[in-house]
Amino acid sequence: MDIKDSVKTFLQQRIGEDTNFSFDDDIFKLGLVNSLFALELVVFLEKEFSITIENEDLDLNNFSSVNNIEKFIRKKTQTVVN
Repeated sequence: MDIKDSVKTFLQQRIGEDTNFSFDDDIFKLGLVNSLFALELVVFLEKEFSITIENEDLDLNNFSSVNNIEKFIRKKTQTVVN
């Protein structure tokens, strides 16, 4: 499973399988994710992709859409490898 599919599956399991949103949709503006759920999302990303999300990473733009999350994960995993 690729990053986007993994993240979208996680989100749908938490907010409802029948909830439709695209990889580009802002999940905060749609009301699908609130600040408490965002913390759960961060924990999921750290465990699922073996990364550490630092305070400076906690920019809403990194987590606002599935596509942005994928870019963020790719950046973090590239940093870990190098």
